[in-house]
Amino acid sequence: MDWAGKRVLVTGSTGFIGWRLVGRLSHLGARVYAGTLPADEFVADSRTWRVPPRPLAFDLRDAGAVRVAVGDAAPDIVFSLAAVGVTSPPKDPMTALLINAGGVVSLLEALKGREVTRIVLIGTCHEYGQREALEGLDPYNAYAASKIAAWAFGRMYWRASGLPVVTARPFQVYGPGQPPRALVPGAIRAALAGEDFAMTPGQQRRDFIYVQDLVDGLLAVAEARGIEGASLDLGTGTGHTVRGVVERIWQMTDATGQLDPGALKHRPGEAMSLIADAERTYQLTKWRATTPLETGLRATIECFQAEGV
Repeated sequence: MDWAGKRVLVTGSTGFIGWRLVGRLSHLGARVYAGTLPADEFVADSRTWRVPPRPLAFDLRDAGAVRVAVGDAAPDIVFSLAAVGVTSPPKDPMTALLINAGGVVSLLEALKGREVTRIVLIGTCHEYGQREALEGLDPYNAYAASKIAAWAFGRMYWRASGLPVVTARPFQVYGPGQPPRALVPGAIRAALAGEDFAMTPGQQRRDFIYVQDLVDGLLAVAEARGIEGASLDLGTGTGHTVRGVVERIWQMTDATGQLDPGALKHRPGEAMSLIADAERTYQLTKWRATTPLETGLRATIECFQAEGV
């Protein structure tokens, strides 16, 4: 796809993934409308963007504000990333439902009848839970449950209204700029500071995908033809234990702090293995993740070191 001049609406544009996606789209020449909360700050510096994004401040819980924003953007393509509970699940399930699912409904309602070529809803690998249960959908927290609800509404709008909705489910994303509450940046910060690191036993197997690869995958999902209504995994297809990844960070940084596996308990109901079906995604989009874990961890560590963390 030639992205130059394409009108693209990105909700959640100030988040870890959203910011990277907006930057990539800008450098591709797209006209990006960056959806933010009214209280968020979005600095569009013409010196760092090929095509400076236009911020659009609105709350997804306000259906009227969403309609106005969609009208202003008149998007060709939409990426729906705005969510709560990504790294810190909300205690109130209703908050997750209203924003993560209700916000998607408001967005899809506003897009009905418009000439949109693709709507990419961002889900999560945690929708799967224990994959042998309930045809693979088995959430263990409110965040994952709300994402399943958003997926279901996306399917409904595709079937009932013909909206070109596709759901992309990222797996264990990591990379420079990630909030410290997440596993990889938390471990790197502790390692560089010489601090001890309390963790679960670390037996969980996760599919770690570098953020730049994920952005490439999102673009591929937006570009691929004939996949409307589908749900695709965005991961590498390879699993690593959480403990193994943290130990590798310790080795790469010559950390002096002590690891304390087992100091924390596994989250109730947490799935022990979440690995992307990367082959199916490749068959549908011709995209694969290309950054080896070692390379991605090194780039992330170097970024933290450059920041003096």
